[in-house]
Amino acid sequence: MIRITALTSGKNVPSARFRVRQHIAPLRSRGIHIREYTPAIDKYAPPPPFLTVSNPMGLTLGKAVWKCVKASARLPGTIGSWNGDLTWLEREMHPGFLTFEPFLKHPVILDVDDAIWLTKPFGWSATRKIAKIADVVLAGNRHLADWFSSYAEDVRIVPTAIDTDRIRPRNFQDLERSDLPFIIGWTGTSSNYKALYQIEAVLEEFLKNHAAELWVMADQPPRFSKLNSDRVRYVKWDPNREITILGQMDVGLMPLPSDHWSLGKCSFKMLQYMAAGLPVVVSPVGMNVEVLAMGDIGFSAVTHDDWYDALSGLYDDAKLAYGYGVNGRLIVERHFSLDVISRILAGIFKELS
Repeated sequence: MIRITALTSGKNVPSARFRVRQHIAPLRSRGIHIREYTPAIDKYAPPPPFLTVSNPMGLTLGKAVWKCVKASARLPGTIGSWNGDLTWLEREMHPGFLTFEPFLKHPVILDVDDAIWLTKPFGWSATRKIAKIADVVLAGNRHLADWFSSYAEDVRIVPTAIDTDRIRPRNFQDLERSDLPFIIGWTGTSSNYKALYQIEAVLEEFLKNHAAELWVMADQPPRFSKLNSDRVRYVKWDPNREITILGQMDVGLMPLPSDHWSLGKCSFKMLQYMAAGLPVVVSPVGMNVEVLAMGDIGFSAVTHDDWYDALSGLYDDAKLAYGYGVNGRLIVERHFSLDVISRILAGIFKELS
């Protein structure tokens, strides 16, 4: 039995859930026992109101106190790492800072699914130091692997896994039902709404001209400036509800700005949609380009007309949409499923133990 101490960022943090936590049971069946340390305060939790006072000096002090409190919440995991054979660190311990990483039990496996070196205030220097500490870096895509290869001795590309037993496609006959509106879906965290807002104008035009709705599943409701609220449904994210909502969508959207942060994205939304048997319309940025090249699964879109024509094509041709969905599901099963990625991780952990 290999004992691994996993240090994750929080209970509901997506990278903790999908990069680490969902692998605990499959890895146990392969002789690898994982003990997860989740901080008492999520790494990205905002400060409580009493620490955010109006005067600038008080606000600065309050933020500093809160950073120290959140950093201290990582101490139990740091100490606990010495009870395992390996330490599996999901991202850095605190955004933009080097904290207790030098005190972790080796071998240290750093798991990264975003361009965390871009995080303020000291992301570049902190991430570089953490990369040098790590014995192995597990990078979610090629762009991340290329960056970390300049600072870490051993970098492996390990995509984010999709639980294809949990997310399943619906039946084709459901797609043919004309009495239901065409559901355009977007899921993610509210911190990524900026990408969705950039296609608000084309969504408004499409919804105005078609019997369709936009469903948004996230932790906070969106604040659109143009879309008619009657055609937008906000669904608060819940782990017990997300599968049902995905199963009612007709197409999945993943718009991204063309910037350095987006290059680090691991196409997770896109892969979720594909696992649910949905065609996708996505920005051709970063890993999205690689996934699009794997088969006929949907459309890439850059301009207003690209987005509108892609959505219209899927709206008008249910069989085309179904075919894209079938292809996407097969690609996820073969390359990104929980079983496939868990086997890759098991091989790496056994090699290091």
